[in-house]
Amino acid sequence: MNIETRALITFFIIGIVAGFIASLVVGGSGLVRYLITGVIGAFVGGYLFDVLGINLAIKNRIASQIVTASVGAIVIIILARLIA
Repeated sequence: MNIETRALITFFIIGIVAGFIASLVVGGSGLVRYLITGVIGAFVGGYLFDVLGINLAIKNRIASQIVTASVGAIVIIILARLIA
């Protein structure tokens, strides 16, 4: 397995975990929904944390990415519910 494949699998796993955590906070279910909200949440959370200058100071890179993606996924779910 090459590095790109491993990175992509890691990205999807982080997305699923982040989507699951977000669903625990604001509700929702389904593996595909977890993946979609987690992946989109990773981009949104990363952007928000960068713009707001937030540094989580979590030394574990994967844990930091999961927290960032979860926050982004929560924001996405709340915005989607407000719009719908």
